Amino acid sequence: MQDILEREPKTGPNVSQREGPVARTIEQQTAKLPSDTFLWAAMGSIGVSLAMLVMGEEKKANFIGQWAPTLLIMGLYNKMVKLHGSDAATTA
Repeated sequence: MQDILEREPKTGPNVSQREGPVARTIEQQTAKLPSDTFLWAAMGSIGVSLAMLVMGEEKKANFIGQWAPTLLIMGLYNKMVKLHGSDAATTA
């Protein structure tokens, strides 16, 4: 296993590949939130969508129900940035 790690190229992000100021700001703000916030928000959107469907508001239910995947992806991104950091945190 150590052999494989030693053969891997040891490169850092190129200056042109660094995160921009908007992405950096978003990462800093979302890092303040607990990771399960996004999970609960997604579950909430599913619940509200179900309630709207029961009330006969099918179009609104579909619209709100489609928030869940977006919230889950945002949570996944947030978790990855917390675990692995962004290139702004690893490069000066």
